[in-house]
Amino acid sequence: MIIVCALYHFTRFPDPAALREPLAALCLAEGVRGSLLLAGEGVNGTIAGSRSGIDAVLAHLKSLPGCAGLDSKESYAQTMPFGRMKVKLKREIVTMGIEGVDPKASVGHYVQPQDWNALISAPDVAVIDTRNDYEVAIGTFEGAVDPETRSFRDFPAWWEENKERFHNKRIAMFCTGGIRCEKSTNYLISQGVEDVFHLKGGILKYLEEVPAGQSLWKGECYVFDGRVSVGHGLVPGDYHSCGACRRPIPAEDRQSPHYEPGVCCPACLEEYSAEDRARFREREKQMRLAEARGERHLGGNPVPE
Repeated sequence: MIIVCALYHFTRFPDPAALREPLAALCLAEGVRGSLLLAGEGVNGTIAGSRSGIDAVLAHLKSLPGCAGLDSKESYAQTMPFGRMKVKLKREIVTMGIEGVDPKASVGHYVQPQDWNALISAPDVAVIDTRNDYEVAIGTFEGAVDPETRSFRDFPAWWEENKERFHNKRIAMFCTGGIRCEKSTNYLISQGVEDVFHLKGGILKYLEEVPAGQSLWKGECYVFDGRVSVGHGLVPGDYHSCGACRRPIPAEDRQSPHYEPGVCCPACLEEYSAEDRARFREREKQMRLAEARGERHLGGNPVPE
């Protein structure tokens, strides 16, 4: 059984570049794979490995300055959901692109999963999904507003254009694991919004702790690893990932004549050139050859943007 660990923490790293090599070396030594982002504002990512490997990496991260309270959430996979380990340096650990947004200064009120249903069912509460459009498409909370953003950096512009819709409303926000809400609630507070709440631990914690019979979640939750989606109890879902556009593909779309594994799906049929498709086909061929040899072709999974 493979442990999949999603983690993030906002803190001050004066020299994140100095942290990269020791962290990458430890992950390699422990057989841990996945993606980790380091920036001056902290660390974010998802990793997978054995119990001892994950524990070693978490212990290392928590030993870094200001990281004792690092937040992590675990689930399980039957096979390794990552092809390799990547530790990258970034300007932000989740990209909003707005100067001055600082979750270490202030964030919205945390709401525990068991209290979330009551909050979002209140008539004076507007519920906003802060995730990207392809994530929202496969599952969200009943009645949630979908900003239809392609990436998280689009959220501030969407808010500016739509903020009058939420006059005299309390705002409840949610995302996959909580990191995007840390930034988005801080941003709304900076814009003068007083009553801002967000789901502690994100959708993943809600699906882990709230029984399906009591849940207001509809559909599945997109995750940034090879499982693609999970449902209640964090059981792997029924979605695959398009090898071209990385969008989640439901079972019915995999029956479409416009679906070619690793090359295209109905959603991205017109988005790539013939040269791109040829390149995707060669990549898919090499992946299948590696699989036949009992190897795993190197490939990456995204992290929230």
